[in-house]
Amino acid sequence: MPDVRRRELIALLGGAAVVWPLAARAALASEASGQRGDSKVRAPDTRPETGSSARAQQAARFPRIGFLGLAPEFSGVEALRAGLQDLGYVEGTNIVIDWRWAERVDQLPGLAADLARMNVNVIVAPSSTFVEAARQATASIPIVFAVHADPVGLGHVASLARPGGNVTGLSMLLTELAAKELEMMKEAVPHATRIGVLWNPTTPSHQPALKSIEAAGEKLRVELRMVPTRSLEDFEGAFSTMAQEAVDAFLVVASPLIVAQRIPLARLALMHRLPGMFPFRENVEAGGLMSYGADRDDLYRRAASYVDKILKGAKPADLPVEQASKYRLVVNLNTAKGLGLEIPPMLLARADEVIE
Repeated sequence: MPDVRRRELIALLGGAAVVWPLAARAALASEASGQRGDSKVRAPDTRPETGSSARAQQAARFPRIGFLGLAPEFSGVEALRAGLQDLGYVEGTNIVIDWRWAERVDQLPGLAADLARMNVNVIVAPSSTFVEAARQATASIPIVFAVHADPVGLGHVASLARPGGNVTGLSMLLTELAAKELEMMKEAVPHATRIGVLWNPTTPSHQPALKSIEAAGEKLRVELRMVPTRSLEDFEGAFSTMAQEAVDAFLVVASPLIVAQRIPLARLALMHRLPGMFPFRENVEAGGLMSYGADRDDLYRRAASYVDKILKGAKPADLPVEQASKYRLVVNLNTAKGLGLEIPPMLLARADEVIE
């Protein structure tokens, strides 16, 4: 897909609700995978037929879920919908999902306020970035997160056992995870003495994560170069900065932007011949060298059970926050070969998935 078409797609998604996001996902997947036939995928349309007032009235009685996302990050949507279906909820049949996709983080408060005005039954706000916007919009509508980095540290819940407010869900413990990722990056590139760290100032969980990374860097005796990236437009400058700083490798701190813009991020890493540790499997599928992180699909699927319990009358304050139980190391050997890098056999043996 040419860049112009990509920008048009993102702009289209940015300011409005996308009821069926899978059609747009198919277009993006076609670009990422070449001509694999994905362009034939079409999302079903179960919206009320024009003029069918009876069906419209029936749909109005269905529970409504609001979803906040950053376009074009669709990876968790399929898992969430699958989890809901496992519990008997079929979108357009007995439940309505109001999708809200932002092009930029600064659009999230407005989209969250829109969902609050609609008085949806529950808002799914996947990570800390979205939870912050949703909390600003409502203190009464239940909010469920799926991949929160540090809910206690950021004050989004009082404790994991007793959240105590209108927010609960699942956490991937980014603060501890980021330090482990740095250790694995050093193991993959033993000669690395200077490592770049791409982080996002708009992501609330990144400040505590950076402290953890800095502590790990001291133990590993590597120099760290912190490089902020707020948007896609910052990526080229970030890689130019790392090139000027002569870094040997780089680590990417998890954020919605990183998975949403995984294709250009992987391209820049290959262009600059820099090995990178990414937070998500999707980044490695797109051409990144390696990733270590929580199984996002598992977390999104499990988030559906929180939605189910809340719709059946449970209060978020009484639903304990669950932690990620599945973590995956993924290595792209094609990328390693392209970088002229040999992954140490011991590290490769620990990989849960190897892309060849």
